[in-house]
Amino acid sequence: METVAVTTDRQEIVPKALGEFFAGTMGGWAQVVVGHPFDTIKVRMQTQPSPPIYSGSMDCLRATIKGEGAAGLYKGVTSPLAGIGFCNAVVFAANGYILRLFQSNSSEPLTLNQKALAGGLAGGVMSFLNCPVELLKVKLQTQYGSAAAPGHKPYTGVLNCGIRTFKERGLTGLYRGLGITILRDIPSFYGYFGLYEGMKAVLVYRRLGVADGAKSNGLEQFISGGFAGIAAWLTAYPQDIIKSRMQMDYKYKTTPDAVRALLQEASGGNWRIFFRGFGPTILRAFPANAATFMAYEWTIKTLGV
Repeated sequence: METVAVTTDRQEIVPKALGEFFAGTMGGWAQVVVGHPFDTIKVRMQTQPSPPIYSGSMDCLRATIKGEGAAGLYKGVTSPLAGIGFCNAVVFAANGYILRLFQSNSSEPLTLNQKALAGGLAGGVMSFLNCPVELLKVKLQTQYGSAAAPGHKPYTGVLNCGIRTFKERGLTGLYRGLGITILRDIPSFYGYFGLYEGMKAVLVYRRLGVADGAKSNGLEQFISGGFAGIAAWLTAYPQDIIKSRMQMDYKYKTTPDAVRALLQEASGGNWRIFFRGFGPTILRAFPANAATFMAYEWTIKTLGV
């Protein structure tokens, strides 16, 4: 069944939106379960000091397992498990709603660019939910073992982290890095939904001779979702490094401060700093997002939306 069934019947919008919301939640949970260990390695690689602690992603993986066990790879998982499920629900529901708005002004099928644009706008909406969720996740992921920064009591969990951050920094503390999150998520989700819909159509055309993504099967959805995840990160990775540093280290007062610090560290040809943790991110992107779209499409089909 098509990812987003477009309709001009206003009475169908509410149940359809609810179905997309629930399916998005299922997709978000699938993404977290599959992808969180990769994400932990990515964040630790991104936020390590200079000179770096780890020689590479595999060194970071070995050190994490040796020092904290396999559970260390799932540090901070409570925040995205609760939050990313809801964030995914919002982005899929918003994407569907924006697509219906586009379709309401035309009797012609939506173009691939319109589908991608709807995804980008939905990503901008999701940024306002994504920012505090990821901030708590980053804080917990960069708390090594049971240790914390000198003079700072370790966080005992996501709730403790959230309460203390709010008490110490207020609401703005939870939304630290919002600007760069928006600049990351709009192009990221433009590429995400655009490539997913485009690749589905191409794969269906190769199989059936008609470019209709609504006729895609599970394998085609799996492949398209995986490559969509890679596309999303290719358009957003440098912004993600800036965001992680902003949320982890309060020495950066503004986003330009974080950018200047990164440029200074990159001086002398050390441009690899903008792609620290890129390996585990791309390794995570395919299975995590393939699982996301598989879970989403399966739920949509099961609900009959």
